[in-house]
Amino acid sequence: MTSTDTPASLAEIRDEFLELPEEERLQLLLEFSNELPALPAHLVDHPELQERVVECQSPVYIYVEVVDGVVTMHATAPPEAPTTRGFASILAQGLTGLTADEVLAVPDDYPQSIGLTRAVSPLRIAGMTGMLLRAKNQVRRKR
Repeated sequence: MTSTDTPASLAEIRDEFLELPEEERLQLLLEFSNELPALPAHLVDHPELQERVVECQSPVYIYVEVVDGVVTMHATAPPEAPTTRGFASILAQGLTGLTADEVLAVPDDYPQSIGLTRAVSPLRIAGMTGMLLRAKNQVRRKR
């Protein structure tokens, strides 16, 4: 997979980070953390449907829906884990609305491409990678 496989929604987010000086990228990640969409009621009432992302130190759960070939990603992450919450928000916003094939084509190393590898710990990048890979696995099962 190459960066040319990155769907426009995620490429735009990546470019938004890379256009900023490195020291300002964490602030943008924090802005994303405040934009994590709330779970819909049918998931709030059924937490057992959500998959725990064990690669994350914080309790992060995701659920991917595929309806008529279009993906919607839902995620939860605690407010006291803004970095992780920001990563979940990036993926929820960037993957939602894509086709299943577009999601599956997202490069597995997308988290390393957004310019945060020196600003956050490798464990946090691994957590975002875990979120992406689990989302892709759910898409594979549900398409």
